[in-house]
This record gives sequence, structure tokens and C-alpha cells, in this order.
Amino acid sequence: MKVLITGITGFVGSHLAEYLFAEGYDVYGTIRWRSRLDNITQIKDKIKLVETDIRDSYSIEKTIDTVEPDAIFHLAAQSFVHSSFNAPQETLSTNIVGTVNLLEAVRASDCNPVIQIAGSSEEYGFVLPNETPIKEANPLRPLSPYGVSKVAEDMLAFQYHKSYGLKTIITRAFNHEGPRRGEVFSTSNFAKQVAEIEKGKNPVIFVGNLNASRDFTDVRDMVRAYALAVEKCDYGEAYNICSGRAWKISEMLQLLLSMSHKKIEIRQDPARMRPSDVEILLGDYSKFHRKTGWKPEIPFEQTMKDLLDYWRNLA
Repeated sequence: MKVLITGITGFVGSHLAEYLFAEGYDVYGTIRWRSRLDNITQIKDKIKLVETDIRDSYSIEKTIDTVEPDAIFHLAAQSFVHSSFNAPQETLSTNIVGTVNLLEAVRASDCNPVIQIAGSSEEYGFVLPNETPIKEANPLRPLSPYGVSKVAEDMLAFQYHKSYGLKTIITRAFNHEGPRRGEVFSTSNFAKQVAEIEKGKNPVIFVGNLNASRDFTDVRDMVRAYALAVEKCDYGEAYNICSGRAWKISEMLQLLLSMSHKKIEIRQDPARMRPSDVEILLGDYSKFHRKTGWKPEIPFEQTMKDLLDYWRNLA
């Protein structure tokens, strides 16, 4: 089976490429001319990379016509919530126009792939206390430009299935963590700071909002779920992928600190606070489980240990 991963050099894309290659898939991935290849060094010679800019309709059309994939995993995006407040135009343009370009390219092509659209739990945004754990039918009330962009992608996937018969599947992934996670994200940022402190840096860790609660899943469980979604899920439908347990950010930080022998001071940094923040994201993945049999297997404690060890090796 021939698969195309947009954003293959990213955190999730690289793990997905590893998983699919190990499962015997013929893996292609989009890169931009300035893409860093660090995350895929170990498999770069085993997969096929295609220079593509999803914001350029001609570029993505050419890629689809050349590769003729059986399945597409659409992961390319501006994916950092905090940055979306500073650059809303870029976030909306990259995520929404990029998705339209991809869907239009498939519609104009001679191939008919299954298309996984990587949505996000940030689509739910403002969640009321009586609405957890969150099901797919919950209202979408995004609280960031990033969340808005993912709602638009979600709706486009539905519309293109209903209007044109494209075989789209929407996955609403809750927080996913593990080795290679970008340092701008809280789990990875904290782990990097701990690793640097262990190497002699001033023993102060800077944090943002520690009161929010998040549903964390290991990225290796997440990419396994993405592969199952393409194989077994219904077109035009949305599926939550999550662990079904919420951790406060403060609890996640304490877990990390318990893995270090250093005494570390915690200090809040106003620059790390967002204009608005989602207070709780706790998901219900029962719909996805019924369809695929998937459930998370890697404990969060192991995920965080692996993430900390990743940064220790780089520090």
C-alpha cells in the first residue's frame, strides 16, 4: 500500500513514517526546501521524500499526480497553539488553505485515496464541567486561532466527503507526547529544562499555566491509531483519539521532577501565559474503540521518562 504523509519531518509525521515502514507500507512524505530532516534521519534512505508546499495548489497537485497514493495522512500544519495568537493569519492560511489545496488536488486527480485529516481536541475549546469526558457530538467552541483552523479543516473534510465523495476521515487527537516532541510544547519544554538543569544550568524551571488539565497519549499509540483509522473507520466521520484520563499540568511537571535527582525551583513566566486557555480536555475514545479495537497501551509515566531521556541525550 502506497501512503503519503504531509509534514513527515514533524514530531508525529516521523513516528508515523517509522510505524508504517515497519508495517510494510511504501512511504512517501512531503518536505519543504528548508525542512529539517533530524527526526527522520534513521529512515531517510528507506522512504521517498517529495518537495511540496501545501500552500501552493500547483505544488500539491503535482505531488498527488506523481505519487498516486492509496492513503494520505494530512499532518502538515502550524500546530502550536501559543504561536497562533501571535500569527493568526499564518495559522489560518497554512492550515485551512493548505487543506483545501490538498482536497482539491485529490478531487482533480485520477486516484481515490483514503484521507486522514488530523484534527485536534483544541476544536472543543470552551468545555463546560458537565461535558467531560468529551464525546464527538460535543459543541465545538475553539479558544484559539489554531482551534478555529482545525474546526475549519474538520468541516472541510466532512463537506468534501458529502459533496464530492472523497474518502475523508477526521481524527480529533488529544495531547500526544513522546521523544522528538517540539520544545515549545509544555511537556517537552519542561523535560528539556530539567535535562539542562541536570547538566549544570541554574536550577529554576519556568512555567506558564499549571492549572489546566490535559488528556495525554503516547505518540506511538497515536500513530498506531492513525493507521487503524485509515483501515477501519467510516468516511466523513470524526473520531476522538485519547487516553480517557486527564492530568493537571502541575501533576505532569511533578512527575518529571520526580525523575530527577536535582532540587528545582518552579517560577511562573508571564510570557508563557495565553490570552485564553482551555481549562480541561478529557476525551472519550469509545467510538473509535468500537470501530477499531484500539486502546492506549503505553503508560504516561513511560512516555515522560522516554521524553526526558531524549532531552538528556541532547543536552
